Amino acid sequence: MKNVLLIIVMLSCFAPYGGAQESRVYETRTLKSDILKMDRKYAVYLPPGYEESDVSYPVLYLLHGSGDDHTGWVQFGQVRQIADRAIAEGRAAPMIIVMPDGNTQVKGYFNQPDGSFAYEDFFFDELIPHIEKTYRVRSERRYRAVSGLSMGGGGTIFYALHRPDIFAAAAPLSATTGGNWLIRDSKAPKDRLEAFGRKYGFEYILNNATTEEMEQIRRVRWYVSCGDDDFLFRDNGMLHILFREKEIPHEYRVKDGGHTWTYWRMELPLVMEFVSKSFTQF
Repeated sequence: MKNVLLIIVMLSCFAPYGGAQESRVYETRTLKSDILKMDRKYAVYLPPGYEESDVSYPVLYLLHGSGDDHTGWVQFGQVRQIADRAIAEGRAAPMIIVMPDGNTQVKGYFNQPDGSFAYEDFFFDELIPHIEKTYRVRSERRYRAVSGLSMGGGGTIFYALHRPDIFAAAAPLSATTGGNWLIRDSKAPKDRLEAFGRKYGFEYILNNATTEEMEQIRRVRWYVSCGDDDFLFRDNGMLHILFREKEIPHEYRVKDGGHTWTYWRMELPLVMEFVSKSFTQF
């Protein structure tokens, strides 16, 4: 009965669409970044019915992994086919999916420890406002979620820890759980590296969070998933353990699979279903 009600609510609260209405994927769109002093690329999925309606939609920011760019989820992740099916089956609410490029000039979603490339500032201060100005997006926190794989899973964790007031749900997949590789390759002064380690160390963040900050983090709906053959299995398990110790409600899933697109394609409809429960109301 609950599943039936979920389908009814999802289909009634958001834009209806018929068989003639198709989704759209724009693989490469750009915005000018004053913070990064360059044009930045992103891909965007618009759900069936978007072009024919004036309805505003929730948004999922979907981050790619190391070695890919904004086209990764489109080309390898089959985002359009998977999202279309999840929406058509009533498993997920119609939503806009934004896939930013984290692999131009500097790799990753973090601010560089030497201050030379402030990607996180760009994401919150320029990308999100651009998306909400350009597309019919519901701008309230409850209609915004973030997910990603590997490096993008790490970005997911730290974006939701740094700005829990922004996201209703976060779903890191096979996540890198720290920025140590950036510290290793950086020539920044020691004090900046130490500050970087604190900013992007989830143990430090959670162990030093104030009561108010921790309450904000607990408001985020968390879905953590990693394959049992993934080389990041231990790090994701440690995140789960620390979440348990800090009494942060979360879903933790270990399934058969490795650090592969086969695993992430399997997880994407479940992520969409999970975040949709934040977008809907009962």
